[in-house]
This record gives sequence, C-alpha cells and structure tokens, in this order.
Amino acid sequence: MKSWFIEGGPLFMSILSILFIIIVAVVLFFAIQIAQGRAGKNSRFTHQLTYIKSIGIFTLVVGFLGQMVGLTAAFDAIQQVQDISPALLAGGLKVSMICPLTGVFFYLLSVLFWFVLDLWFQKSLGNGQNG
Repeated sequence: MKSWFIEGGPLFMSILSILFIIIVAVVLFFAIQIAQGRAGKNSRFTHQLTYIKSIGIFTLVVGFLGQMVGLTAAFDAIQQVQDISPALLAGGLKVSMICPLTGVFFYLLSVLFWFVLDLWFQKSLGNGQNG
C-alpha cells in the first residue's frame, strides 16, 4: 500500500487520501444523525446525503487530474530522451493509472456509502410513520 501511494505521486495521492477521510467523516456524521433520529426532522436530509457522492466525484476528478499532470511530465521527459524502451513506457503508463484507479475506487465507495445511508434513512422514515 505504501509503494502504491508513493508510485502514484505523493501530492495527488495525499489529496485523494484526505478526500477519502472527508468522505468517511461525512458518512459518520450522517450515520450518527440517522441513528439518533435527528435526520427525520430535517426536510433537506436526502439532498444533504448527496454531498457524499459529490465529494466522491471530486476524488474521481482529482485522480484523473493527477494522471494528466503525470503524463504531461512523462511525455516531456520522453520528448527530451528520444530513445525510450517500450518496457519503460509501459511501466510509466501503468504508474500513471494509479491516481485514477484510486479516485474511481474512492468514488465507488462514496456511492456505496450514499446508497446504504439513503436506504437506512428511508427505512427509518417508514418506521417512524408506522410506529
């Protein structure tokens, strides 16, 4: 995991990690609100849950931005060297996929978290009306 982080580029991987920590914190905040029954009193709660997906989309964009910055630097280096082996090029392209893969993974987790919380919230609304 540490080598994945370093290979992906410390700057963008740090940003992605911070964004994932923010996603987890927001998920925990909303989960606590649902568990304590405070979410049902807020008419905008369903809309606020979409913040989780919005932060997830931002991680996706940051991942692809990291790839674009890395590829631009790699292509500049390739342009200066002129004679580059296909193995080195393939290795560089593989490394350039780390940030977007991480961003996609974090986005998928954010959608999963959103789905579970939304389902939980809808179920808690149904229980509150029936009970």
